[in-house]
Amino acid sequence: MKRDMDLIRQLLLRIEELRVGVPNSGEEMLSLSASRPPLCLRDEDPEATHYNMKLLADAGYLDLARTQFAGSFNLRGLTWAGHDFLDSVRDAEVWRKTKDGALTAGGFTFDLLKDLAKGFAKKQLEDRTGIKL
Repeated sequence: MKRDMDLIRQLLLRIEELRVGVPNSGEEMLSLSASRPPLCLRDEDPEATHYNMKLLADAGYLDLARTQFAGSFNLRGLTWAGHDFLDSVRDAEVWRKTKDGALTAGGFTFDLLKDLAKGFAKKQLEDRTGIKL
């Protein structure tokens, strides 16, 4: 199974929209399983969605609690690092440039992709505010 950075970005955006982890919201945790992740869209492969969510959790971008059932866990929300990464790739144009830059380099690690996205976001902020960061 391959890591899918577009899917990872979409999953983070979807998770951010949920009210998991918000006290008294009625959705303090979301139960997830490998068979049909609730964040999986119709045209997405459930296995790919589950695999990429596991990668996000392993990287420390999701706050997950394992359950007693194999292949299932409870999602509490994004971690601080998950919010930071999402903020760096939220803008569609920054994301496009980040992916293009990574493809031009011929490969990338997740940390390199994150740094590239931060660089594009920083440049965009400097261009819009006129303040050199």
